[in-house]
Parts: sequence; structure tokens; C-alpha cells
Amino acid sequence: MTNAEFRPEDTRDAYDRVAQQYADRIASELDQKPFDRQFLDDFADAVRALGRVVELGSGPAHVSAYLADRGVQVSALDLSPAMVAQAARLFPMLEVVVGDMLDLPYEDGSLGGVIAFYSIIHFHDGQLGRVFSEMSRVLIPGGLAAVAFHVGDEAVHRDEWWGETIALDTRFLPTERVIELLRDAGLEVTSTAERAPYHPDVEYQSRRAYLVARRP
Repeated sequence: MTNAEFRPEDTRDAYDRVAQQYADRIASELDQKPFDRQFLDDFADAVRALGRVVELGSGPAHVSAYLADRGVQVSALDLSPAMVAQAARLFPMLEVVVGDMLDLPYEDGSLGGVIAFYSIIHFHDGQLGRVFSEMSRVLIPGGLAAVAFHVGDEAVHRDEWWGETIALDTRFLPTERVIELLRDAGLEVTSTAERAPYHPDVEYQSRRAYLVARRP
């Protein structure tokens, strides 16, 4: 990963450029992903009584909408203003704001849960440690953090995405390293799961990991 820079401004620009295409292509993806739905169902059951939940790096906020349909008090945050606009278009009942996972705009101990569904993949280790520390900071004692990511140990650089010129680094993460960084941030990992990719028509062909961690 020596050539990967993981610059937040590049991430914001890339998602701004593809926001409408991304929303149109991705917002219904859960319909074809039973494992992901079950993970979210289980998370909803675990976090529903704990208070407000925020989805971090929410994209078009379809994960937030799924949780809201299951009785979770949820709002969403994304770095990309254009993506936030798409989320508002698709799910006008949700609160979605522009914000940075490296500096969350929430008070200490104010959230019952946070969830980051494939949004930790644009950070190097130092940034990721900061993200997890921010998660820990905003959670109540007993609050839960859920993360999903691509499993591996490499970074992929993209100069083009759906016809748009971008500069975006995406990282595949070893599950053991994510667990270590969560623990370093003061979070206790309570569950881990992995799955093989679904059909190429459904998603990118990478192994996926799903973790839940608890603030003591």
C-alpha cells in the first residue's frame, strides 16, 4: 500500500462526481444480499433499545433506511455533499448530514450505536485508528459499533469510475488488523463473521468481513 495516499479530499471529490450513479446502482443492493440483511437485522435487535444510531460514511443511506424500517432511531453522515443530496432524494424521512468520520460532530457518549458499512476502506492505519477512537468517544457505555469491509491486504487505485475522472484509493483490510485497531481504540469485539462474494452481477468479487464491537 506504499502508493496509496488516502486523502479525504480525494475521497470526497470522487463520491461527489459519481453520487447519482452510485445511488441509482447501490441503493437497492440489500435486496440481493441475504447475509447482509441478517447482519443488519441482528444489529438492529441489539442496538434498538440503546438510543440513537448514526451510519458513518452512509452513501445514499440505504443501510440507514433499512435499520429505520426495523425500528432503530437512526440518522446518517457522509463526507460527500452530493451523496448526502442523493440520500435526501431517496429517503427524505431520514436525517442525513455532511460530516467527517475523522472528526465526528457528536458529543461524547451521546450515541447508542454507530455503523460503517464499507466506509472504512478509504483510510490508512493512522486514520483508521482515529476513526475507531471517534466511534468509541461518541458511544455510550455498552454502545455498539458495527463495521463491514473488504478482506485482504492491498490497496486499489482508481483514476476513472463510471466515466468520471477521479483519484481514489480503496483498501482491503486484514480482519485481524481491524480487530486490533478496534481494541486499541477501547472497543471490545463481540462478533466476527466473513463471507464469500455473491455473484459478479451483484457485487465486486471480494471476501467480506462483518464485525461488531462494544464500548465497555
